[in-house]
Amino acid sequence: MDSLKDKIDLQRLPRHIAIIMDGNGRWAQERGHDRLYGHYHGVESVRNIVEGAAELGIGYLTLYAFSTENWDRPEYEVAGLMELLVETIRKEVATLNKNNIRLHMIGDIGMLPANAKKELWEALEFTSKNTGLNLIMALSYSSRWEMAEALKHIAADLKAGKLKESEIGQDTLQHYLATSAFPDPELMIRTSGEYRMSNFLLYQLAYAELYFTNVLWPDFRKENLYEAIIDFQNRERRFGKTSDQVRQELSTEG
Repeated sequence: MDSLKDKIDLQRLPRHIAIIMDGNGRWAQERGHDRLYGHYHGVESVRNIVEGAAELGIGYLTLYAFSTENWDRPEYEVAGLMELLVETIRKEVATLNKNNIRLHMIGDIGMLPANAKKELWEALEFTSKNTGLNLIMALSYSSRWEMAEALKHIAADLKAGKLKESEIGQDTLQHYLATSAFPDPELMIRTSGEYRMSNFLLYQLAYAELYFTNVLWPDFRKENLYEAIIDFQNRERRFGKTSDQVRQELSTEG
């Protein structure tokens, strides 16, 4: 059976893909189980997609694992998700290291339970020398939280004289965001048929191509990822320019 992978232009891959992993709860409920059942099965999708991105040579993959708003979910679900987080990191860190994948985390880590923080810090340290795929987990994250934190740091630097008002420009905020070390995503994928950004990388996704699929996250696999990348490669990325300008630039480069 032919794979969509063969249709991907490896010279035009998105450098950074961000994914809103949605649909775990609905997937579980459709099968007569509670929501945690879906989250546990969603881990297999994470494993599969991380492997697929690494195989293609994608530079950065950001997964929206847990938002600041998710803390308001039922207590049993939050507790179960935290246990799953610890268990998954513990199980997967050796595989990440073996595959030269470097783990990063963005979000309000202070809100995580002590055991989750411990496993996370150890995993970050254990994979810190790896040079392949950068896997960025958005945990206890929301874009509005991130921007508020950035503004606090900008205000502190202004007060301390480390930053001048005259130096503030369009790119200043970017340098203070949790993602300052990473390029902006070029492709954002959301599963489960919802058409919302859900407070995810609102600043960073300014020029990203958005791809929505009805596939629920526990069913999302490499072929679905390939389909999204092919769709991305068939789009014209203009960044505010006209189609004629883009074509002229491409012909000049060629």
